[in-house]
Amino acid sequence: MSHDSTASPDAAARKLSGRRRKEIVAVLLFSGGPIFESSIPLSVFGIDRQDAGVPRYRLLVCAGEEGPLRTTGGLELTAPHGLEAISRAGTVVVPAWRSITSPPPEEALDALRRAHEEGARIVGLCTGAFVLAAAGLLDGRPATTHWMYAPTLAKRYPSVHVDPRELFVDDGDVLTSAGTAAGIDLCLHIVRTDHGNEAAGALARRLVVPPRRSGGQERYLDRSLPEEIGADPLAEVVAWALEHLHEQFDVETLAARAYMSRRTFDRRFRSLTGSAPLQWLITQRVLQAQRLLETSDYSVDEVAGRCGFRSPVALRGHFRRQLGSSPAAYRAAYRARRPQGDKPGETETAVAQSGQQGAPAGLSGPVGGPPPALAYEHRDGGVPMQSRRAAAGAVGLLPGPRSGS
Repeated sequence: MSHDSTASPDAAARKLSGRRRKEIVAVLLFSGGPIFESSIPLSVFGIDRQDAGVPRYRLLVCAGEEGPLRTTGGLELTAPHGLEAISRAGTVVVPAWRSITSPPPEEALDALRRAHEEGARIVGLCTGAFVLAAAGLLDGRPATTHWMYAPTLAKRYPSVHVDPRELFVDDGDVLTSAGTAAGIDLCLHIVRTDHGNEAAGALARRLVVPPRRSGGQERYLDRSLPEEIGADPLAEVVAWALEHLHEQFDVETLAARAYMSRRTFDRRFRSLTGSAPLQWLITQRVLQAQRLLETSDYSVDEVAGRCGFRSPVALRGHFRRQLGSSPAAYRAAYRARRPQGDKPGETETAVAQSGQQGAPAGLSGPVGGPPPALAYEHRDGGVPMQSRRAAAGAVGLLPGPRSGS
C-alpha cells in the first residue's frame, strides 16, 4: 500500500533549477548506517540496465560527513563525492540514519534544504525520514518510516503527519518509505513515476521482486515489550483496551477512561503513536481476529463477536482492507502452510479464548508456544506490570536507538 497525496501548490509549482539534472540521483551516506538500506538506491539507480529496458540514471554517491564511513560489520566506505555534488542532483536519497536519537550534521541538513528549495525531489528510506524531519522538510506533511520507529518520529517531530501503516508515502517533492524492502518499493515507484509502468516492471523483474506490493505495514506490527514503559497515563487505557477487545466499546469510552475530552485524547494518542485512536483500535481487533483464525475453530461470525466487531460484515471489511484477504481465505491459507498433523494444542486454545475471558491480548506468545508468565507488579491502581508493558508496546513506545531494520 502506498500513499500518494496531492502536492501543495508551492511544491507543484517548484521548478528544478538550471544546474540540476532530473536524471542525476545523489545518495547521501553517513557513518554507522546499515549497509543493506544504503545499497538499495545504489543498486536501483547506479547500475546500467538499458539492455532490459530500464532508462539509465546517473548516480552520485555523497558522504554526508567526514570519512571513512563505517557501516555494518565494521566495513569502511569511501564515497567518491562530498556534499557539494548534491547541487547537481534532481533527486536526493537518504537511505538511512545511524541513530534515531542523535541529530544529523548541520552541513548535511543545509545541503538538503538547498536542494529542496531548488526543486530537487528529496527521498528518505527507513530511518532516513529522521534526517528529512530534522531538516524541516516533513513539517506539515504526511510521512512514514519503519513501524518500530514511527512513534519516535511522531513524538520528536509533532508537526509531521506520521502514518506507520504505509509502505511508502509520496507527497510530491518529498517521499518516505518504511524499512528495508519498502525502500525497494519506493525506488520502483520513483522509476514508475519517471518512466512508466513498463520500465518499473522491467526493473522489478531484474531485481526479482514484485512490481507493486499490496497491503501496508500492519501485518508486520508486533507487541514487543520494552524494558521501561514510562509513566504515560495512556498506557493504562491501552492496557484496558487490550484486555477488553472482546467487548464493544468505542474511542469515546477510551477518552472517558483517560479523563480527557475526545479531542484532547485524539491529539495525545496520535502524538504518541502516529495513528488515530480509532484506526489503532480497529487494527488491534483485526490482529486479535488473526490470532483466533489461526488458533481456534471458531466460525467467522464467532470470531467477529469475540473481537468486538458489531457484525461479521464489519470484520470482513476491515480484515480485507488491512490484510488483503477475507477471514475465511486467510484461515485456509494459514492452515495450508501448517505441517500436516500439527493442530492447535491446549495452549493455543487458551490463547484463542483470551479475548472472551479477558486475558491481555498482547501477552500471547508465538503460536504453539506458551505465553509469557504474568508478572503482577501493582502500581498506580493495580494494573499488572505485564499488561502495562503490553500496553506500551501496543501504542508503540518501543526502544530502538539504532537503525538496522
